[in-house]
Amino acid sequence: MDFSLSPATERTRQAVRAFVERELIPLEAHDVNWGDGENVRLDVLAALRAKAKKAKLWSLQMPRSLGGGGLDHVGMAACYEEMGRALFGPVVFNSAAPDDGNMMVLSKVATAAQKKKWLQPIIDGKVRSAFAMTEPHPGSGSDPTMMLTSATKKRGKWIVKGRKWFITGAGEAKHFILIARTSDDARKGLSAFMFHADQPGWRIVRRIPIMGPEEHGGHCEIEFDGLEIADSDRLMEVGDGLKLTQIRLGPARLTHCMRWLGMAKRATEIALPYVEARKSFGHRLIDHEGVQWLLGESAMQIEIGRLLTMRAAWKLDQGDFARKEVSMAKVAVADVLHKAVDTAIQLLGARGYSKDEPLEWMYRYARQARLVDGASEVHKMVLAKFLAKERTEFWKWG
Repeated sequence: MDFSLSPATERTRQAVRAFVERELIPLEAHDVNWGDGENVRLDVLAALRAKAKKAKLWSLQMPRSLGGGGLDHVGMAACYEEMGRALFGPVVFNSAAPDDGNMMVLSKVATAAQKKKWLQPIIDGKVRSAFAMTEPHPGSGSDPTMMLTSATKKRGKWIVKGRKWFITGAGEAKHFILIARTSDDARKGLSAFMFHADQPGWRIVRRIPIMGPEEHGGHCEIEFDGLEIADSDRLMEVGDGLKLTQIRLGPARLTHCMRWLGMAKRATEIALPYVEARKSFGHRLIDHEGVQWLLGESAMQIEIGRLLTMRAAWKLDQGDFARKEVSMAKVAVADVLHKAVDTAIQLLGARGYSKDEPLEWMYRYARQARLVDGASEVHKMVLAKFLAKERTEFWKWG
């Protein structure tokens, strides 16, 4: 593999980095820019999004024909990493979860009419979206075959009943992708649908409090009690719900890794000048061997995470599902993010633990990384299955 970027991608990466440095990072220091859920205030976000559009840095992951930047996965890896350096970065460029994953899957599986109705408004930033799949016990979590929410076809429409929870962004979303059970078939029992927030037959039960910062719209528990969905708003064929989730979740997991690497780098960037300036026992902290070990370990682990992420991105661009590579990146980068932020806090001491720096925000945010889009243990189970099947070919070249 050649890890160098094309001249066009490198120019885009530099433009994103410059925008982050000029427009986004300075905002974090001023309380007036913060809104609910420890995220950027919505009116401030609207102004920043307008600037990103003007700079032609909007929806870079989407095809140019739909108004995006046309980046492939390798290009996304480089640019999303730059976006991830700012706490508000990804959402400003319309590259944050869950919109990011929803746009990518709809661009692949939706019909032309569905793209116009459901996808284009998300790309244009006119609406936000959510992906409704996870359910409370005893429903589906990491195992979608346990899904209890049902969609039953009556008089040409699908009637939905059930409950979902931890649906990211549901409080602000207008366009929803819903996964529901349409039969008892082990492999073809789930189907995917679109619905609008204004449709009757569903409600937000509560916005679930969490330990860390939230995306806009929070993480909600929602209930369906007779939501009616037209068959024209069904995605793919009846029974293709599991297939759609596989198409969506692989690339979406990898984009998490791309953004997390940017945050891990930012944490290290915060720590480095501090230890270069701060003195202890007659020496700068950076001159202490123990501090050098901590920084060297962080730098090395971030680079390992980048290589795993870029390899998975490259395989996706070759048309491979890259399931093994995505799982390895997801496990490794989730750990890297937590470790890099933890190291930075340790090096800054009480200052790192305080709200004078964004590190404590990052630390609380980082804990979710080992849970979202499949817990690390589930991905390790996936890797063990590949190992049992492939044996020494698990490590094959090419």
